[in-house]
Formats: sequence, structure tokens, C-alpha cells
Amino acid sequence: MQLKPYARSLAVAFSLAFVAGCSSTGGTQDGSMSGSGTASGSGAGASGTGTGQVSGSGLGDGSGQMADSRIPEVRTIYFAFDSDAIRPEFQSVLNAHARFLRNNPNANVVLQGHTDERGTREYNLALGERRAGAVEDFLSVEGVSPSQVEVVSYGEERPAARGSNEEAYAQNRRVVFAY
Repeated sequence: MQLKPYARSLAVAFSLAFVAGCSSTGGTQDGSMSGSGTASGSGAGASGTGTGQVSGSGLGDGSGQMADSRIPEVRTIYFAFDSDAIRPEFQSVLNAHARFLRNNPNANVVLQGHTDERGTREYNLALGERRAGAVEDFLSVEGVSPSQVEVVSYGEERPAARGSNEEAYAQNRRVVFAY
């Protein structure tokens, strides 16, 4: 039975091709900490067009003064190194998203967890999931229906900024709200 070894080899080859096709090779996702929509890292792949993400810049004049029927302008929150704890400066951003989701029960959001490149791939996927899970827990406590929220972890696979310095790392440790 010569077919079995060939079938196994073929299955492995297809699996590797699939995984290679799924890996990210660049691009940005509204990763700037200033909210301007441009990454201030080393510039590789800094155009935000074609990513399927809607940039938050230019949609309003501040997250504190928007109507509850509009998606909040700031859609990215950042985390400390190796942490999934929500930083106090992002509480108002999370409250705005919670208010929007409560007032719009048909709206859904995907919480995309990201990490910097340090650590193993497996560890970073788990950390990205914990970060997005922490945001999901916050929204749940604020009264958002669990059916409106989905958690996805990209780990280190979709960096907002290229580079091996603290500025790039800080922009990559994030959760992005994708409506």
C-alpha cells in the first residue's frame, strides 16, 4: 500500500502551504498611540489602506462628546509589557465602546488582541487572547451582551509598527476594536 505515505506527505505539504498563506507579512491597523491613524515606527508597510479596517481618525471631535449612536473614534487601547491589565487612561475609551454597544444591540465587535515580537509564538497568541479577554470582561461588566463580542488573538503576527525598539513594541501591545 504505497498510497498511505504519499497521502500523509501530501497532507503535510498542504497544511504547511495553508499556514504559510495565513501568516501576515506586514500592514498596519490603526496602531498609532496619538490617534492620527499613522504608525510612527520604522515605516515598513505604514499605509493603512486595504486592510479592511476603518480608521478612527476624522470621525468626530473627541470620544467624550460623541453621540451614543456613533462608533467611538478611538478603537485601539494599549497594554504594558507582558500584561493584560487595562491601563487607567483607557477606561474612558472602554466606557464609550460599552455605551455604544449597549445602545446598539445589533452592533457586533471583534476584539483583536496583539503583542510585540518578544516571546514565543504560542505565548504571544495566549497573551493576545488574554488582553482581548480582559477587554471583553470589562465590556461584560458594563452591561454589553456577550453575543455582541468576539475575541481573536493575532499575537505578534500583525504588528502596527516595525522595529525592535520600545516605541515599536509599545504600539504593538494592543487590542483593536473591529466593528
